[in-house]
Amino acid sequence: MKKICLSLLFISAVLFCSKTASAQSYQTAAGLRFSYESGVSIKYFTDPTTALEGVLGFRTKGVVFTGLIEKHQPAFNVAELKFYYGFGGHVGGVGSGGYRVYNGDYKVYNNSSLLLGADGVIGLEYVIPDSPIAVSVDLDPRIEIFRGPIFNLTPSVGIKYAFK
Repeated sequence: MKKICLSLLFISAVLFCSKTASAQSYQTAAGLRFSYESGVSIKYFTDPTTALEGVLGFRTKGVVFTGLIEKHQPAFNVAELKFYYGFGGHVGGVGSGGYRVYNGDYKVYNNSSLLLGADGVIGLEYVIPDSPIAVSVDLDPRIEIFRGPIFNLTPSVGIKYAFK
């Protein structure tokens, strides 16, 4: 876990020190996100390099809303490919039952409870040329505060329709 945290810190430092991004090819996109908490997402660019993303995710016996602020910039000199990174938080609810967390532990909870915590995100997004489709892959580190502290590190894949 220490190596993962150090790697994320290093990647974030490189991204923060890189050249600023060119304009994003859309302002708003909506679609699906597949992860531990799969659901629907919407992303809105407030300026060419900053986006707000909301995800309404569903999990076993629960629902979670995650809000993120993300910075975008070019990746690998490909105009349609962007790095993004950011942070935010989540709130939701979950029923009683067992849940597997990142380190492989299986936690059992005897009653329903609130979910509340802090989230990060780092990933890549590709807008298919001459198409309204954007696909993304990312890594989502999360700290569950209310039921924890519990650290989770979840990969996700997304597909969105970009309104140009």
